Amino acid sequence: VKCALADEPVHIRVTGLRPLQMVTLMASLKDEKGNVFWSRAFYKANEVGELDLMQTPAFGGDYVGVHPMGLFWSLKPKKAFQRLLKKDVMNSPFWITLNLYDSVCFEDVITDQVMASQVVQRWFSGPGLQRVQIREGRVRGALFLPPGEGPFPGVIDLFGGRGGLVEFRASLLAARGFAVLALAYFAYEDLPSDLLEIDLEYFEEAANLLLAHPKVQTPGIGVISVSKGAEIGLAMACFLKQVVATIWINGTNAIFEFPLRYKDMVITPIPTFVERMQLDISGAMRLRHYKGDPWDELNQQSVLPIEKALGSILFIVGENDECMNSKEYAEQALHQLRSHGRNNGRMLLYPGAGHLIEPPYSPLCYASPNKNFSLPLLWGGDPAAHAAAQEHSWGEILKFFRHKGNETSIPA
Repeated sequence: VKCALADEPVHIRVTGLRPLQMVTLMASLKDEKGNVFWSRAFYKANEVGELDLMQTPAFGGDYVGVHPMGLFWSLKPKKAFQRLLKKDVMNSPFWITLNLYDSVCFEDVITDQVMASQVVQRWFSGPGLQRVQIREGRVRGALFLPPGEGPFPGVIDLFGGRGGLVEFRASLLAARGFAVLALAYFAYEDLPSDLLEIDLEYFEEAANLLLAHPKVQTPGIGVISVSKGAEIGLAMACFLKQVVATIWINGTNAIFEFPLRYKDMVITPIPTFVERMQLDISGAMRLRHYKGDPWDELNQQSVLPIEKALGSILFIVGENDECMNSKEYAEQALHQLRSHGRNNGRMLLYPGAGHLIEPPYSPLCYASPNKNFSLPLLWGGDPAAHAAAQEHSWGEILKFFRHKGNETSIPA
């Protein structure tokens, strides 16, 4: 059994084949609910009966061409609309079985004998990593601390409209040297079961709690946020002095759906238009055109005052995002910064990437159920382009937080 962190590449080589033999390589895993995910690709051995996925192209299957980690990022659910999401990040890995078969195997159930098999463990936490359940004041979440005394750069991790507590990105970031608070804000423990408003004081309480931890660098923290979480992350960047570095992944530049409250300020939301929802050929719902335009004169009161943000902001955008018009929102935000003479924002634009840009080698989730809608929601993305975006953006995320962490550790 080979073990690695889930964001680390695996080098796959096969030896002892016949010269120029055609083979099928298959990957499969079961998630914690028992859902099966699988992928396959067809390869041809070289003249000495070897193949190396770093150099050998796949002829067909779930991807084509040279993709050393293709079997991992092209994993897809046997049952449609399932999202691969690690729940228990501390005690168990994902176990991925790699099987090798003679010739090209298309069947769902392969009766051919397995020529070779290897199990790979994909872990979401490293040795010495600590997980601390947080129930302090109103704040609910999980704090991940790297081994050692620190102090470490502090980061708050926010997911979107699915609610609950999502930990896999926080634990992976902690394995890279950050103190990360995976923060729940609804549909978890005694938090409200539905999101009816964004109370920014809750997020300020979480920021102060993180900064007060003896292993967290002061005076500022980072925020990594996606989807609805990125709307909140951008609001934190605008209004909370504790936030010095913000990563916004496929979010908005204005308040939508629910009002935002902070002290005696209320930002009312931009309306949404149910009649603009579209149905994809897969049967999932496309929300890309469902929100009102922040640049419409009627909606100006809902646009976040991004020019007030003191820290740096990194906008990560998938051009094939089918859930939000995130490219437009990021461009509007950057234009607003520039028009106020600010240069503290930049955008990474990924052609072919969808809404759910996750750590590297995570399979593309094209669509999945959402408790607020009767039909699955369409996230979009082309598998190979999305995989490339995840791999590149993760490196940029780590660099951004390390750079900002070093800046913030200098006493003012």
